[in-house]
Amino acid sequence: MNALIRDLAENKETEKIQKPNFDTRIGREFLAFYLKTKFKQIINYDKKSGNNLFLSVKPDFLENFTDRLINQPKRKILISITGESACGKSTVCSEISRCIEKENLPITILNTDNYFNDISDLIKIHGNFDALRDAGYDVDSPHNFQLDLLRDDIEKLACGFDIMAPKYLVNGTGISVPKALAVKSRKIIIVEGMAATYKEVLDLFDIKIYIDLDNKTRRKRFLERAKSRNQDHQNALKHWDYVCAAGKKYIIPAKDNCDIIANGACSLEYFTKLLEYINLITNNFCEV
Repeated sequence: MNALIRDLAENKETEKIQKPNFDTRIGREFLAFYLKTKFKQIINYDKKSGNNLFLSVKPDFLENFTDRLINQPKRKILISITGESACGKSTVCSEISRCIEKENLPITILNTDNYFNDISDLIKIHGNFDALRDAGYDVDSPHNFQLDLLRDDIEKLACGFDIMAPKYLVNGTGISVPKALAVKSRKIIIVEGMAATYKEVLDLFDIKIYIDLDNKTRRKRFLERAKSRNQDHQNALKHWDYVCAAGKKYIIPAKDNCDIIANGACSLEYFTKLLEYINLITNNFCEV
């Protein structure tokens, strides 16, 4: 992959393709063919890399995705990234954010955790978040998300409208601040988090990515993260048991519906190189 990226970067001016008219069906069909070819190239290089990012890709994924590009060219591209707690989805999205700034990528990231319901009154009654959880409150249930609002906001972004998303405070108060985050509609909208797996929004996405990682590594990451946040170790273990149970109930079943199963143990450096290459191939057109 290093050689592939280097070669393309060195020859990107001479290998530029005359940009077709994407307002025409023929132009969009050319783009679809080009993207299919390049994505298959990426998959083949990934298989040989020894540091595989793609664990599996649905056989009909490319055909369905490019058909959508051809038939609904004005709609923004919607990508969901989900997986169990500590699988690496936030790390992946942080790296994407870094690349957005570096490469000026036309990508927006929407975190579904900000669509948690306001549970501040319940937390006041029980004393704190952990006591509420221990009382049996199912924090990760679909019923604890503002899914109608999430669906409406994603639809608006897909149609080119900017939104003001809520912000859920992660300070243990359970407060959700409405219309607190300005989110721009860009060419690609990435929606991250467990709520992206729920049936209320699942059908919206053009590309559904599930990040998979073994429980042993996830547990280690989870406890390290808890320690960095000064969380009590015994309470962190208790919460780990909760997120594992919630994952089996709400997240793992969505795995079969995803187009791409990605490796949460893949090195961040390799993932970044893939992003850079994808950015190069999607910009490998020149104006007439």
